Amino acid sequence: MNISNDTRALRSLLETTKRIAVVGCSPKPGRDSHAIAKYLIDAGYEVFPVNPGQDRILDRPCYPTVAAIPGGVDLVDAFRSPEHVPPVVEDAIAAKAPAIWLQLGVGNEEAEERASEAGLTVVSERCILVVHRALFTSRER
Repeated sequence: MNISNDTRALRSLLETTKRIAVVGCSPKPGRDSHAIAKYLIDAGYEVFPVNPGQDRILDRPCYPTVAAIPGGVDLVDAFRSPEHVPPVVEDAIAAKAPAIWLQLGVGNEEAEERASEAGLTVVSERCILVVHRALFTSRER
């Protein structure tokens, strides 16, 4: 089910999420994936960088896949180009992740449908940092 435009569902997802895999997390501080992973850590989430080309990012061990993360995750946050999203969705399904978040510019309709059919909650074409700030740090909470 795609909840991208459902504010209540987005709030609930972010309130119940504790462990987040950041797929495509970059070791470079200037990259969005790095900055957003850091923001999520600072916001109190347990973040697991997924980047098979790295050993550590943000002083955390990197994993080659979501399925390789011990104990599983509540949410997979994907920073991959749209053509690379289908394998990320398959990895999330294999890892039994309940939700996947496809960042701005990462949407892939077929992969989103596959994730929904597999029972994952889907958020697409939204920035998790922007949504989190709007829901949890605005004065209108």
